[in-house]
Amino acid sequence: MATSTRPQAAAATSRADYMNGPLYKQRTNVVLVRRVRRKDEGSFRLLARLFIENQIGLAFNLIALLLLAHAFIPKARPVTGKFFTYSYFNPDTGKYGVGFDDGYFISFCIILFTGLRASTMEYVLAPIAKLGGVSKRKDLTRFSEQAWLLVYYTIFWPLGVSLQYIYYNSKYWLSLQELWTDWPDRELSGLVKGYVLAQWAFWLQQILVIYMEERRKDHNQMLTHHFITIGLLSSCYFYHHTRVGNLILVLMDVVDIFLPLAKCLKYTGYTTICDVVFGVFMVSWVFARHIFYLMVCWSIYAHTPQYLPSGCFEGGVTNLTGPHAAPEDYGYILEPFYKPEGRICFTTAVKWAFLGSLLALQVLTILWFCMIVRVAIRVVSGGSADDIRSDDECDNDDEEEVEEEVIEALEEEVGVDEIDLKNWERRAGVKRGAGAATASGVSLPGHSDRKELLGRIGCEKQVD
Repeated sequence: MATSTRPQAAAATSRADYMNGPLYKQRTNVVLVRRVRRKDEGSFRLLARLFIENQIGLAFNLIALLLLAHAFIPKARPVTGKFFTYSYFNPDTGKYGVGFDDGYFISFCIILFTGLRASTMEYVLAPIAKLGGVSKRKDLTRFSEQAWLLVYYTIFWPLGVSLQYIYYNSKYWLSLQELWTDWPDRELSGLVKGYVLAQWAFWLQQILVIYMEERRKDHNQMLTHHFITIGLLSSCYFYHHTRVGNLILVLMDVVDIFLPLAKCLKYTGYTTICDVVFGVFMVSWVFARHIFYLMVCWSIYAHTPQYLPSGCFEGGVTNLTGPHAAPEDYGYILEPFYKPEGRICFTTAVKWAFLGSLLALQVLTILWFCMIVRVAIRVVSGGSADDIRSDDECDNDDEEEVEEEVIEALEEEVGVDEIDLKNWERRAGVKRGAGAATASGVSLPGHSDRKELLGRIGCEKQVD
């Protein structure tokens, strides 16, 4: 007697949820037989798919290329060195100025964050999730995404707090008025410069991330939030208001420690602890993003007229002059962005540009807080703290239709003559021909799922 396998198939039209690689996507007791009907793929989607599937290689190969060029091409060092070091160092003061060349370091940080995020998620966080009992592919992806944010904010929030307390000599520690004294200070310490530029790069990279992750219902709000945050970071940097910028980042980042922590606990099954952490998150949100945040906004409105001289300054650290009367036109508002040692002004228009952007962020946080309250009501009613920012459903006909059969192996004793060795190939739809010698008709989750790529860039209909 011999043993044969008789497959039992259950048709499905689902999609494998993976992020960057196949390591945590394998399920040994299930084989997916996929029959794919592809539609035309545009150049943008092709590039997006290539980028998403090769984030780690692209990022670290670019960094390696820069390092090799810096090491072996001396003539390139004046340019390549700007990617790895801060620009505009002043040996007389030991501090750094600001300018266009900071864009090199920001670009390097974006590439570095992209590579670190993808590699950490795939090779560290996803295996940890598996050890924690997470088995579903979608939950593995979500856990890894949230755990990466937890790692980032756990590092940068304490750093931001230390900058306030230590590196400003406690001058504006718990003092809103001191946020505005000694302005404009044209130079920054190395740690402050690195902190602001790294945060700036992180938020630029987050724009890429929201297109790599599954599209959420609040996609537009999140995208708006990122653009406003980037605008405020660049403005506080070139306008030399890094004190208040640092404070705003600290208030926002502390909340982003508890939220991903609660989500990770949920995915690993610690629902009770998750609900407790969610309660802490909710309290921190109210105090940090609504009470203390609005106190800073009030300080901009009430304290800047007292401590910031209205008018314009010109020159660098050694030859700063002013205040001078502000010009009648509004072109001076953009001048600090393209002329770092040129004219820099603080007027009513500048004040309201900052304040208006901060209040726009407050409107977004209020909208999100309403969603948080809904989750809190669910928890109090006996439910769990689930994320109600579910995946969006984006109707788009230009997609790939995939049919999957879940094959479970069942053993049955049969005679030798009854064994059909060709049955598997017929079921898998194998076609052997020129150039297809390795084709098997079997697609392991996480290797060639084009349909999921469409979901990541927001053009795939959600199928549960």
